[in-house]
Amino acid sequence: MGWRPARPAPGRASGSAGSRRPPCWSSAMWRSGWRARGALRGLGGRSADLRAWRWESSAACERALRYQVGEKLHGFTVSQVTAVPELSLTAVRLSHDGTGAQYLHLAREDRNNTFSVQFRTTPADSSGAPHILEHTVLCGSQRYPCRDPFFKMLNRSLCTFMNAFTASDYTLYPFSTQNPKDFQNLLSVYLDAAFFPCLRELDFWQEGWRLEHEDPSDPQTPLVFKGVVFNEMKGVFADNERIFSQHLQNRLLPDHTYAVVSGGDPLCIPDLTWEQLRRFHATHYHPSNARFFTYGNFPLEQHLRQIHEEALSKFQKIEPRTAVPAQKPWDQPREFQISCAPDSLAAGSSGQTTVSVSFLLPHITDTFEAFTLSLLSSLLVSGPSAPFYQSLIESGLGTGFSPDAGYNGCTREAYFSVGLQGVAEEDVGAVRDLVDRTLDGVIEKGFEADRIEALLHKIEIQMKHQSVSFGLALTLHIASCWNHDGDPVELLKLGAQVAQFRKCLEDNPKFLQEKVQQYFKNNQHKLTLSMTPDDKYSEKQMQMEAEKLKQKVSSLSPEDKQRLHEKGLELQAQQSQPQDASCLPALKVSDIEPRIPATDLEVATAAGDVPVQCCAQPTNGLVYFRAFASLNTVPEELRPYVPLFCSVLTKLGCGSLDYREQAQQVELKTGGLAASPQVLPDDTHLDTYEQGVLFSSLCLDRNLPDMMRLWSEIFNSPRLEEEERFRVLVKMTAQELANGVPDSGHLYASTRAGRTLASAGDLQEAFGGMDQVRLMKRIAETADLTPVLKKLPRIKKHLLNRDSLRCAVNATPQQMPQAQRAVDGFVRSLSRSQKERKPVRPQVVEKPAPGAAGGSAPVLRKLVTDPTFKPCQMKTHFLLPFPVNYVAECVRTAPYTDPDHASLQVLARLMTAKFLHVEIREKGGAYGGGARLSHGGIFTLFSYRDPRSMETLQSFAEAVDWARSGRFTQQDIDEAKLSVFASVDAPVAPSDRGLDHFLYGLSDEMKQVHREQLFAVCREGLVDVSNRYLGTGRSTRGVALLGPENSRIAKDPSWIIR
Repeated sequence: MGWRPARPAPGRASGSAGSRRPPCWSSAMWRSGWRARGALRGLGGRSADLRAWRWESSAACERALRYQVGEKLHGFTVSQVTAVPELSLTAVRLSHDGTGAQYLHLAREDRNNTFSVQFRTTPADSSGAPHILEHTVLCGSQRYPCRDPFFKMLNRSLCTFMNAFTASDYTLYPFSTQNPKDFQNLLSVYLDAAFFPCLRELDFWQEGWRLEHEDPSDPQTPLVFKGVVFNEMKGVFADNERIFSQHLQNRLLPDHTYAVVSGGDPLCIPDLTWEQLRRFHATHYHPSNARFFTYGNFPLEQHLRQIHEEALSKFQKIEPRTAVPAQKPWDQPREFQISCAPDSLAAGSSGQTTVSVSFLLPHITDTFEAFTLSLLSSLLVSGPSAPFYQSLIESGLGTGFSPDAGYNGCTREAYFSVGLQGVAEEDVGAVRDLVDRTLDGVIEKGFEADRIEALLHKIEIQMKHQSVSFGLALTLHIASCWNHDGDPVELLKLGAQVAQFRKCLEDNPKFLQEKVQQYFKNNQHKLTLSMTPDDKYSEKQMQMEAEKLKQKVSSLSPEDKQRLHEKGLELQAQQSQPQDASCLPALKVSDIEPRIPATDLEVATAAGDVPVQCCAQPTNGLVYFRAFASLNTVPEELRPYVPLFCSVLTKLGCGSLDYREQAQQVELKTGGLAASPQVLPDDTHLDTYEQGVLFSSLCLDRNLPDMMRLWSEIFNSPRLEEEERFRVLVKMTAQELANGVPDSGHLYASTRAGRTLASAGDLQEAFGGMDQVRLMKRIAETADLTPVLKKLPRIKKHLLNRDSLRCAVNATPQQMPQAQRAVDGFVRSLSRSQKERKPVRPQVVEKPAPGAAGGSAPVLRKLVTDPTFKPCQMKTHFLLPFPVNYVAECVRTAPYTDPDHASLQVLARLMTAKFLHVEIREKGGAYGGGARLSHGGIFTLFSYRDPRSMETLQSFAEAVDWARSGRFTQQDIDEAKLSVFASVDAPVAPSDRGLDHFLYGLSDEMKQVHREQLFAVCREGLVDVSNRYLGTGRSTRGVALLGPENSRIAKDPSWIIR
């Protein structure tokens, strides 16, 4: 759950502490001014891609088209029925007769059905009321009074998504599932939580904030601030990008709710009272202020009946006073300066200032204007031919765009922002002048027709690409516009918007230039915001928190202190009590499909000897191509530079194309080209793995020859000598890595903790750990990049040829012959090595992937093995200026095919749900924590945004003792299995089917055996693996911590401090 700031925070969704910047703050999460980035960016977002599958008109769509405007259905009246053929769906709008609640149903032939309910929440201060409320409503309700039904449902359901998000001006509760019974169960829990929550005082204490003794059982220890949201927001604002984004929104829209922090400012959160929270719920969480959304192929009438009977029929209509008034436009531009902590991971200490120029744009409910401005923003900033990319990024004045560069369509009025980070303080004026000059240039020259075509081509691809989380993407895409009473159905008619856009350009070739003149050049509502590091920033924040604490404590009478002590003990007792969750609905293990659906694959060969895996799928006119090249012969000293090689390879130019022309061709002819380093664990041996680079791309079938020609040019003649361009890319890559650490600290800690436990650990750390972050910082600070640049052709020589290459294609059966011919042509264009190259590590095992269908040739994978590898223990503390910690402990266990792996997988879910969640989140106040088992057999215990460190390691040890003593029931085991199967059976998009076989050599038969091992997991097996692998002295373990100075670690010589 969480808050969504200007960009999202990791959510509490289905147990994940989140990958890099998912979409919000949720109580899962908080989201300030989070952007679905208008029609376009929202479409291409990573967390829930708004991308569609163009089915032929389906049963679900046809059923929905039969509804009549004015028809009455279970307390609702139909107000609109519209086919949206470009997204293969039918939209049905309704309103609730008794309360005025709005409802949108999108019928589409998709099994992964989605529900959400959204409230407009407009706080008047930064105490975090909407965010803390979003956490607290999920802690128990009238029908489901047990503690924390939200987290408990994660283990009683086969949901494909469950979360809650707080944005700047709305709160959203979405879930999705493929199972009709599960949908009804989750809907019942969500409705009761939103409309009839218990809102107990102790839940407010736990989730929001409280004053409590450091050790609750000892009243002599000092009183301190505790609380999940309080610590979450301290972690959020440890990220300088978040500080900047939040201030940008607050200063640009200062008149109403956008002037405050909806997620809560840690210094204001302690001003919120329990009474205020309850009042906020009464005024904002009413059906008259609610918007309901359903999506998929389940029948609409069943949803309407349940929502009416279980919730809406119990309310009368009110007039919600939650509307956001228009921001009054300024009559002259404004400037603000703010400060932040220095970034110890960013390159260059002198250039750490961030500056941006932002413009207020029109109301987001003008759908076509918003679409146009979103496209215009992309033309201004996206890609190396964009005017702002050329004038700002290539000026050498900074390391990358400022946070939130581009179009932001999440507030009532949209805004456009552009600037640089990594700037020297004295260059702030120069950046501001460059922004003005660039706009003048655009007004004069306009945009090349090819760039506009490339952007419209991108929309065509996004409409055709099928995402497994399409319903979720749609609810996020329409949320902001609908929140301000815009028409959500208009927003979905992308085909009509593109046609209107083309017509405007045709009628007036200066259409876009005039928009730049109107909204940028002549706009007085313009903000220049700069942020400069202050060495004392963290110290000042701590000081202000200490002042706030002192002020709170000094106002307490002895009776108040006694009451706090008793409340603290009461909360501790409540958290420690065994929970009866029998009131909650649940699926049974018998509801899980016994067998996996088969994926038909064939393996052909290209140019005689390169295997090509062909997977025929309903890909809706798109072709997906992947190639995997081995790194076995790359010399050791070049390994750490492989991620950099991958990130620049498709951006330096190739053949006769310079980097701008190449970028243009990539945009015009493909959905993007990518290369990423891979360390793939073997499924039978812990110290065997495959190392390589995965190349991936997609295109419309008509552009397949062009896409494969681009790959041929990149493999055969990449322009690896372009030093100036290389310098720009290096700075941007280093900056992005540094910016990502606060959001992904638990992942960096886990990678480091596992580094010495298996032979692949070193390479995983070099490719994706803190070592890579620090190497990139070093490279970005190097004046002469020639030595680094010279490494690229050496890596190319070992990698970009047809030795040890394998390819994969996903396309429709009709497209497959053409696709195979195109891949064959690509492979034939590649050279072989002149001489037989020896692998750097001598022990290479050739392993055939299990045969695909039709008796086709097996794919040979060349794995590295190290029979002499000895795991060793290591404890590392990365000193970082964060107010919270990220803790990980890893243990070496069993590979995928070992039956113990299945037991450990279930054990990880069991320990998370039944022990670690209570100890780390509820009692410890961390934002998240749990256990997980990797495909490679590394068992990890972790915490996220954690106020504690050594105590958390103690909780990890206690979790192991708890598991070894078998203090869990058969019901607990069944719930853990449901949770594991929800992840194992998560839907897979047509573009990704067969990928497990291609990368890991996993056949359907192997997956089915593993599935049966999961079903067979029993109590004795769980206790046995706990003892054999997790017991002290049984397996080698590693520990890592990212966080502030720690006196206990500093005194302990067994820790390495970095």
